[in-house]
Amino acid sequence: MIKKTLFFSSPSYLSLKDGQLVIRQHEIGADESAGSSSLPMTETTRPIEDLGVVVLEHKQITITSGALNAMLENNCAVITCDNHSMPTGLLLPLAGNTIQSERFQDQINASLPLRKQLWQQTIQSKIRNQAAVLRNNTSAETRCMSEWASGVRSGDPDNLEGRAAHYYWHCLFGFVDDFARNRDGIAPNGLLNYGYAILRSIVARALVSSGLLPTFGIHHHNRYNAYCLADDIMEPYRPYVDQLVFNIVKHCGVTTSLTKEVKAKLLIIPTLDVEIDGRRSPLMVGVTQTTASLYKCFSGELRKIAYPEL
Repeated sequence: MIKKTLFFSSPSYLSLKDGQLVIRQHEIGADESAGSSSLPMTETTRPIEDLGVVVLEHKQITITSGALNAMLENNCAVITCDNHSMPTGLLLPLAGNTIQSERFQDQINASLPLRKQLWQQTIQSKIRNQAAVLRNNTSAETRCMSEWASGVRSGDPDNLEGRAAHYYWHCLFGFVDDFARNRDGIAPNGLLNYGYAILRSIVARALVSSGLLPTFGIHHHNRYNAYCLADDIMEPYRPYVDQLVFNIVKHCGVTTSLTKEVKAKLLIIPTLDVEIDGRRSPLMVGVTQTTASLYKCFSGELRKIAYPEL
C-alpha cells in the first residue's frame, strides 16, 4: 500500500488518539482578526500506519510526543522547514529492521571494489534516466548520453556523471537565461531543491526500513553529511523530480515561486510512477525495492541494484 504524504502549512495541533493522528486546525476562511484563541476549529484524523512522509512547514505547529513517537515507530519520515519554508530537518526512527545490527555489519564490511561497482551502476542508471527526460521533453540529441552511460567504469574515475550533467542541464533548461544547476542559483533551482529534499526523505526512510545506515555511503562521504547513502541511492530517481519541475515551469513560467499550489504539485513525488524490471509501482514503493536490493548486494545475494528506468 502506498503511504500518504501530509503537508501542514498553517497553524495546527497534532496529537495521538487510538492509533490515529488527530489534526486540529482553524477553519479555512475564518476571520483571523478575532484572535487565534477564538477562531473555530476543525478536527480530522488519519491512521498513523498510513503515513509515509509528514511535512511541518508552519512555525505555529504543535505536535505531542505521543504523536511523534507513533510516526517514528511506523517508519514515517517527518520533515521540518526553515524560515524560508525549505526542508531543513529530517526525523527517522533509530531502528527500522529486526536484524538491523547484522545488516549494518554487512554494509560496513562491503569491500571497496563492490562499492565502486555499485556506484558505477548508480551513475549508469542516472545518466540513462536523464537521457530519457531529454527525449521526452526536448529535441536534444541523446546519443552522447547513451555513450557516456555505457562508458562509466567502476567508481566513475572519468567523472562521466559530471560531463553528462553539464550537457543535461544545458539542454533541459536551455530556455532559461544563465541557468546553471546550483543550490543557491536562479529559478527553477528552488523548485529542484524542494523536490530533491522530499525525494531524499523518501530514500532515507526506505534505507532505514531495509536495515541500512543512511550515513554510510557507497560514494558520498562528506563528514558533515548524515545522509550520504541516501544521496547516493537517490541519484537515479532525481530525473523524475527534474521532469516534474520541467512540467511545472512549462505550465506556470520560469519565475514560478514555491507557492502552496506549487508545493502541492511537488508533494506528489512519492506517488509518481516508476518502472523496475518491467513492473510499475509508485515511486515510494520502487525506492523500497531499490534499498532492499542494495542490502542483498551487500550480503552477496545479488550483484545488481534494482533501479528504475524512465
